[in-house]
Amino acid sequence: MTDRSAVDGRVSARTLFGLAFPALGVLVAEPLYLLFDSAVVGRLGALPLAGLAVGGLVLAQVGTQLTFLSYGTTARAARLHGAGRDDDARNEGVQATWLAVVLGLLLILVVQLFANPILSVLGGGGDITAEATTWLRVGVLGTPLILVTLAGNGWMRGVQDTVRPLRYVVAGLALSAVLCPVLVHGLIGVPALGLVGSAVANVIGQAVAAALFVSALMRGPRTRSLRPDLAIIRRQLVLGRDLVLRSFAFQACFLSAVTVASRFGAGAVGAHQVVLQLWNLVALMLDSLAIAAQSLVGAALGAGRGRAASMLASRVTAWSVGFAVVLAGLFAATHGVIPPLFTSDSSTLTSIDSIWWLFVTLIPVAGIVFALDGVLLGAGDAAFLRNATLASAVVGFLPLIWLAAILDWGLPGIWVGLMVFVSLRAVSVVWRTASGAWIRTGTDTVGSRTSTAEGS
Repeated sequence: MTDRSAVDGRVSARTLFGLAFPALGVLVAEPLYLLFDSAVVGRLGALPLAGLAVGGLVLAQVGTQLTFLSYGTTARAARLHGAGRDDDARNEGVQATWLAVVLGLLLILVVQLFANPILSVLGGGGDITAEATTWLRVGVLGTPLILVTLAGNGWMRGVQDTVRPLRYVVAGLALSAVLCPVLVHGLIGVPALGLVGSAVANVIGQAVAAALFVSALMRGPRTRSLRPDLAIIRRQLVLGRDLVLRSFAFQACFLSAVTVASRFGAGAVGAHQVVLQLWNLVALMLDSLAIAAQSLVGAALGAGRGRAASMLASRVTAWSVGFAVVLAGLFAATHGVIPPLFTSDSSTLTSIDSIWWLFVTLIPVAGIVFALDGVLLGAGDAAFLRNATLASAVVGFLPLIWLAAILDWGLPGIWVGLMVFVSLRAVSVVWRTASGAWIRTGTDTVGSRTSTAEGS
């Protein structure tokens, strides 16, 4: 049942963080497992580890580019939940799951057909490409399962249930973590499969998580059919198109940043990697609050309470900025402690020092951006977010990155570009939120052109 205080615009720390912390667990579970997977495969030697890195990079793009199955479904399901139509909200999960299966099967076909040319470009051909191909041909079989999990996360977040998704994801990853060393190294009498054992373990764990999400869809009373509904799927694809284009903008920016950083030497690349991973950690923390905001705002709009949604936007942003300021303070206080944990190389440490305070300064600004991204995603305002992100990338991040290369500004030039990118996004989402143009109440406004008048 919807938290009525949240629907009325009052959100407590307990409500917000009660949704955010389990969502954070889901966000960090996969990266933590991938570190474990890399450690297991790494004991086979450098070549299998390189194959895992290259093959895994291709598979990772599935989750990165198709997150609309999660975030888009949350936006649509949250409105229905706020209107008291939980069975319809669950039906959004059903349709997203059908879409996940179809897209997953198409991706299996594409990757199986084009694995060699794709991996030859990334791995440079030779032994690394051969290892990566072996891993990817098995690992890609889990693509529909990965996408089903994304869809399941989406509708459950929409009905403000972030605990069960955490349990399901952890159950799948825990099984993979047990099977991975057994299959890779041939423990307890099982034949050693080497690198391919890692892929098999991944697929089995993904199957368990996907099965749990599907079973949750099928449990309980239903008034809707489990068959595909093309009208709903079409609206989900409209929302998905905007989120995919937005994701491409992020990928272009960060790939360009790595490319330019490599021109400044190994120390700069190492420093960029270290601080970027810390930035990604901060982003995951703030994204968990954005997920909570998405669910709460969507429910308020679905309940017809536009002014309450506006109040929620202000309150969630205040909590997010406060949390971000605390994080910035922690990183400022540990300036001399954290970098040496990653490296003892003097050139890398010097390069880290050159961008550390830019990183710290960026965190509170990110607190605004992530919170209001969540608010606008909850409102289904994906087209605006797409345009704002693309414009911020084209006007801010990309020109400054390439100027940093041309004018030899070094690593600080890249991170100034990131600051401009995030700051432009902050200005755009603050302006959009203040305008109230995103406040469209009712249950049929996400992924369609229709809307109702603003609620009270």
